[in-house]
Amino acid sequence: MRARVVYESMFGNTAAIAEAIAQGLAEHASVEILTVVAAAEVPAQPVDLLFVGGPTHALGLSRTRTRRDAETRTDAPVVVDIGIREWLDAAFPPAPGARAVAFGTRIARPSWLPGSAARGAGRRLRRLGYELADKPMDFLVDGMLGPLTKGELERAHAWAERLAHTEADRIAHRF
Repeated sequence: MRARVVYESMFGNTAAIAEAIAQGLAEHASVEILTVVAAAEVPAQPVDLLFVGGPTHALGLSRTRTRRDAETRTDAPVVVDIGIREWLDAAFPPAPGARAVAFGTRIARPSWLPGSAARGAGRRLRRLGYELADKPMDFLVDGMLGPLTKGELERAHAWAERLAHTEADRIAHRF
């Protein structure tokens, strides 16, 4: 099975989750992990399972304005011109039956705070023509800049491992 993880990260939290997902997939799949910038620069090759994720900004996927704001909060370089939203908006429809999964990071407290980049990415993936292999998944950070809430890296790893196993079985029984 071939899998690709495409992510956007401002403060490193979503990048860490993407790495944990790639590690969870690695036992059952050949995995490619790309930032959204790198993904926008290379032609998309078909994969069995695409993971797409980003941080929750202003209740959903980041925008140029929210990325500019993030840029003022860190010394790390922040790419302002492209995020998951723009990448998916520019993507070609996938082949019939293509499967994808959406993930995101969001602030843990207050827990009642609405919004999710994962849900936004999931809606865009479905509109593009992907079948979602699982419901969009949020991973929690303590505060806007992080760090990740304790146990989230392990949860991301286990989630990806479970999905990889399920998808590998599905593919094996498809033929």
